[in-house]
Amino acid sequence: MPSNDLHDWIEDIEARIESLGETAERCRKFILLSKAATTVGGVLLSVNLAGVIRPDLPTMLFAIAMLLGGIVWGGSNWSTMRRTEGEKRAAEELRVEMINEADLPFLGQP
Repeated sequence: MPSNDLHDWIEDIEARIESLGETAERCRKFILLSKAATTVGGVLLSVNLAGVIRPDLPTMLFAIAMLLGGIVWGGSNWSTMRRTEGEKRAAEELRVEMINEADLPFLGQP
């Protein structure tokens, strides 16, 4: 494989690794937001059912929607993050393998 092709391949892999890292970080932020939504929904539903605030249908529906929506949103982002991190590890291993097989000259003193 010519040196320029190898360099281009490694460069593409590194761009993919960076993109996957950004996706995983975005998923972490959404997971945090989903935990907040689940917590707010659960607390609002609890105080509504306990009678701390005047129970009314719109508040209960909003609380249930936040609770269930947070659970679903968090689960979706959690599975996306796990898949993305797996793809990132595979790309990093491929990059290391390509560099090791490149038969690059040693520049420096042993």
